[in-house]
Amino acid sequence: MTSASRYLSEHIDVPADEVYAFTADPANLPAWAPGLATSVAREDGRWLIGDDGAELIFTPRNELGVLDHWVRPPDGDEVYAPMRVIPDGEGAEIMFTLRRLPGMTDEDFDRDAGLVQADLTRLKQVLESAR
Repeated sequence: MTSASRYLSEHIDVPADEVYAFTADPANLPAWAPGLATSVAREDGRWLIGDDGAELIFTPRNELGVLDHWVRPPDGDEVYAPMRVIPDGEGAEIMFTLRRLPGMTDEDFDRDAGLVQADLTRLKQVLESAR
């Protein structure tokens, strides 16, 4: 069975390589994605986020702008989050694919989409204000 997806994006007036470098560093998550991680710690070679100790696994750094990641809660199902940064003129576009989880209501899916879009907008603000 396939799940529904929603594609969310934001244009950022910062070169794509700079957007990628900042976004690929999990230590920066609290600055732009507090919905995912209000705190981040590196422990035994693993990135742990939040108070519950969920593990965050990023795809290895690459030249293609791929920022796919997995969130592995200590007592729940792993969630896969496809994400990319692509050049867009002199700036960049960041794209996130929100996957609908099994049993998720329409309201929950809409709420999650709003939270992700807010995080992408916050990322834009953080990066553009640093220039």
